[in-house]
Amino acid sequence: MATDGVPEAGGEVMGTDSAVGGAQRTVRRLITYLLLFTLVVIAAVGLSGLLGRLLVADTVLATGDVAGLARSLAFALIGGPLAALLWWVVWRRLDDEAERASVGWGLYVTGAYVLSLVLATSNLLSTLATLIGGRSLQWRPSLATGLVWAAVWVWHRWMWRHPRKRPVDLAGAPTVLGSYIGLVIGVSGAVSALSALLDAALRGAPAAAAVGKPWWVSALQSLVWAAGGGLVWWWHWNHDGGRRLRGDLASVGLIAVGVLGAGVLTLGGAGVTVFVLLRLAFDRTEPMDQLLEPLAPAVAAAAIGSVVWVYHRGLARCRSEAIRQGSRLVTSGVALVAAASGIGVIANAALAMAAAPLAGSGARTLLLGGISSLLVGGVVWWLMWRPLERTPAAAPSPAGDAGNWQNARRIYLIVVFGLSAVVAVITLLVIGYRMFEYVLGDVSGGSVVDRIRAPLGLLVAAGLVAGYHFAVWRHERAILAAAGTARKRTIGHVVLVTGADPAPLHRAIEAATGAGVTVWRRADVAAGAGAAAGDGQLAGRLAGALEGVSGRRVLVTVSPDGSIDVIPLMG
Repeated sequence: MATDGVPEAGGEVMGTDSAVGGAQRTVRRLITYLLLFTLVVIAAVGLSGLLGRLLVADTVLATGDVAGLARSLAFALIGGPLAALLWWVVWRRLDDEAERASVGWGLYVTGAYVLSLVLATSNLLSTLATLIGGRSLQWRPSLATGLVWAAVWVWHRWMWRHPRKRPVDLAGAPTVLGSYIGLVIGVSGAVSALSALLDAALRGAPAAAAVGKPWWVSALQSLVWAAGGGLVWWWHWNHDGGRRLRGDLASVGLIAVGVLGAGVLTLGGAGVTVFVLLRLAFDRTEPMDQLLEPLAPAVAAAAIGSVVWVYHRGLARCRSEAIRQGSRLVTSGVALVAAASGIGVIANAALAMAAAPLAGSGARTLLLGGISSLLVGGVVWWLMWRPLERTPAAAPSPAGDAGNWQNARRIYLIVVFGLSAVVAVITLLVIGYRMFEYVLGDVSGGSVVDRIRAPLGLLVAAGLVAGYHFAVWRHERAILAAAGTARKRTIGHVVLVTGADPAPLHRAIEAATGAGVTVWRRADVAAGAGAAAGDGQLAGRLAGALEGVSGRRVLVTVSPDGSIDVIPLMG
């Protein structure tokens, strides 16, 4: 048994050695898994090149590329065995729980799984699409690459689902990322397929056909991508249980892809659709075929995007209050950008018309574009933000999801105001630059109105957005200040004397009075005595005993039997 501080010194040395050893193990794991990932990619690239050459044998694509053949042989015959050897070493170490729980193992499996899934899916679907198009040998290299990366994906899926050696950290990441990768691929293909079908219906098959390719070929190729992406999404979302995950990554994916991404797609398509309809009604200065050209892609984007948007908004409503309200803020933010852009474009067009009343169709087309953006974005923003609805901000910082929602709303207001202010400052600088350029005699940019109307329109939009959100922020801040004044504390400081666990009592006093607390332990009571009676009940009775008490200092004594005395002190 050591004395004179030796245990403390020894403990410090042992703790330092343990920390250094832990850091070394972490660095070793990261380097090992990064090297393994690199070798697997190198080996897969080499095997893809060799298999592609086998598939295109006796064709023009198989000759005349000695450097490519040498690279594929080196990658496959050197990188492949090294990857297998390193994987064998790593796999043996995974019998250790610490290795399975390391961040490096989870990152490696997730990264390799996602990369192989993306490459296998894109190349196999590209092979099918190319075969549908006909008269091309490009499907063979795509097929080779897709098959090799599909094998890599199956291999890593087996490791990810292994009952004893699967990763502990980031265990749900492949499911979440695979779901949204499939969703993005499927939505892109569905939009393209529906766009081709609508374009053929609106403009006729000859106008909708690509050069040298019937319109139905493009639609069928897009359907292949839609079906393949949908299959990947369904496999991870339903089969692997992606829709049941509730972690941080799942929540971020739900809001970022399902709400934000789908919202941008929907609002963009709806805005272009309204713009084309307005042009058909008020601005038929171009041939009908050109006017209708953007309508089919816009309608397809709005239709598919709205389905995805509504589905994920419904999922968000079934989650926590923070997720539900977060999706609402994201949607209102997207709509706000669309509406503000519309305001800026309208101001730009109005200045163009005021400066040159005979400006022609260019200003009219610009005005219609701003009106369409303002209509779509403004309606959605009004429905999501609900500016006439009173904000429930009675409590300064409530606990739980309600508090998180209020904090998120305040952060949203500050971010929108800050970004709008930055945009306003930048546009002011641009306006100043353009005006000084005009005054100094540069005549190449037109009149002063032509020079500044675009940044001035953006300045108007940014100023309106910044002013509104700053006013809302100040109003809610005033409500919070009034609520804080109404609940102004009447006790300056509390001296707590107790033999029980002081932590719950300390928290109860701070929550009830907001006062600072000094804890004195009773010398006549053993440490922890009286705590078995239930600190929750004792804390509740203590908060009740402090109601109506005022004073600069208050003494609170808690007896071993649970009785409480509250004594205001002089001075």
